[in-house]
Amino acid sequence: MGDTAQKRALRNYRTRLVKRGMARFEVLGLDADRDLIRSLAKRLAEDDPEAARIRAAVSQTIAAEAPKKGGILAALRRSPLVGADINLARSREPGRKVDL
Repeated sequence: MGDTAQKRALRNYRTRLVKRGMARFEVLGLDADRDLIRSLAKRLAEDDPEAARIRAAVSQTIAAEAPKKGGILAALRRSPLVGADINLARSREPGRKVDL
């Protein structure tokens, strides 16, 4: 059996989407967020300056929630004390006696 008209139409539609730089994907979320996610996807698909602004705002919000690994190490490397040859050794003195 060959392709049905419906399968050909779907294949052609998806080919046109790929040519426009679009991709289909599935996401999981709360049912209450369905309209929000759909409207966000439609706005981002327009690929205009407003979509770029929304994309930047969402990316910044997401990045603020999940910092990259190595952030503390990078901050320490930017410290002005790097290479200052500071002696951080502590003298070992016995503690004072406490009467409990």
